[in-house]
Amino acid sequence: MFSSVPGPIGIFDSGYGGLTIFDKIRAAMPGYDYIYLGDNARSPYGTRSFEVVYRFTKQAVETLFNEGCQLVILACNTASAKALRTIQQRDLPQWDPARRVLIRPTVELMDKISKSKHVGILGTTGTITSDSYSLEIKKMFPHMTVTGEACPMWVPLVENNEFDSPGADYFVRKHLEHILAADPEIDTLVLGCTHYPLLIEKIKAFLPEGITLFSQGEYVAASLTDYLRRHPEMDIRLTKQGNCRFLTTESAAKFSDAASVFLNHPVEVEQIRLVE
Repeated sequence: MFSSVPGPIGIFDSGYGGLTIFDKIRAAMPGYDYIYLGDNARSPYGTRSFEVVYRFTKQAVETLFNEGCQLVILACNTASAKALRTIQQRDLPQWDPARRVLIRPTVELMDKISKSKHVGILGTTGTITSDSYSLEIKKMFPHMTVTGEACPMWVPLVENNEFDSPGADYFVRKHLEHILAADPEIDTLVLGCTHYPLLIEKIKAFLPEGITLFSQGEYVAASLTDYLRRHPEMDIRLTKQGNCRFLTTESAAKFSDAASVFLNHPVEVEQIRLVE
């Protein structure tokens, strides 16, 4: 169904936040080729149903496979929470069992990082409502306590370039106070949305001492490097010329402007349309 010729690594997000993941991966693995796809025209995914998120994510993964990607990283927390398992179990075996769709390696690190074994998840409404982090953490570490906090205003603050404004203080402080009041024993907070690293300085300013802030980019890059070291059969299917392409379902100019916020430089972008 798809070409078996070696190709790039695909990175998918419903919006711009996945650029924070892409940035860390490329910094760690600059010699590889990448295609970043943002479904910005239909973002955000956070409040959509499982069925809709699954359908949109499947379309994006198929598009990246059609573009030649052999490996796709779901940089979107909502897509990972609501669609990854179904795609891996239902769709990949029909498409091409040799291809891979991966999630960020957050869950398996929690037991090592948290000393109190009380962890907080800051995420979109969709991610928190899905309870995916709690279920996965509890499955691996049943002794851990997980508390989620939906932060619906954080993504708009980032995408409207207001993440460093005084107005952001209120929403950052509000959600930090709420989650820490819900469980005062929390010693680790996970940024469960790829937009949130741009708020990290604000978050640190209101965070009490002794709490670890877990931002996923560096861990994703290290995990992917390790994965390819352990799976040379996949590594040889990836092209390595240092090239990057950026695709969006929104305006290319708008995406380029937003990318300059996340990556600190503009990029050339192609507008595409995702279809069934």
